Amino acid sequence: MAPRTGMYGPCSWCVRVAKWLPVVFIVGIVVWSYYAYVIQLNILTIESNIQKTLYLLVYHVILVLFVWSYWQTIFTDIGFVPKQFRLPPTELESYECAATEETRRDVLEHFMGKHGLPVVNRTMTGDIRYCEKCCHIKPDRCHHCSVCGECVLKMDHHCPWVNNCVSFTNYKFFVLFLGYAFLYCVFVAATTLQYIIEFWR
Repeated sequence: MAPRTGMYGPCSWCVRVAKWLPVVFIVGIVVWSYYAYVIQLNILTIESNIQKTLYLLVYHVILVLFVWSYWQTIFTDIGFVPKQFRLPPTELESYECAATEETRRDVLEHFMGKHGLPVVNRTMTGDIRYCEKCCHIKPDRCHHCSVCGECVLKMDHHCPWVNNCVSFTNYKFFVLFLGYAFLYCVFVAATTLQYIIEFWR
């Protein structure tokens, strides 16, 4: 789950609650669809026990996979930058007190070479990517998330629908969540189509 930002007080609680609203909305839709499909369609409408059993079995398998992948996407911690990329107090002071950009560049180059950090990606000017807020060298494909308030490894984007960054640690779960959500929608639509047509007739 996304870490807490530096905000405190009543406003911070309002922001935290607001961030969960899209997740609550998704959960509400799933709960309503469960009632509509299981109770209204299968229990009260479909008469064939074989058809009813088959629909419910497949539906619950897809639902469990969908809910599991959604849960993992939301509550898997973001990919935090390893500690060895963070500047220790001495190097940090040298970096912040440097008079020129060239001196700052030399401090970062020396630190990176000293610790053998595996950094390939650089800025447009060829400089080492450094986060001023987190005070560490950025690994490849690492970006600072303004919502989480942290640098995130292999950050794709911050998704409001899961209230978390899609990154190195939960990218697989996010893709599975999208796939199972699509499968869930297709299955429900395909198995309810004939009853929707009958209803409108």
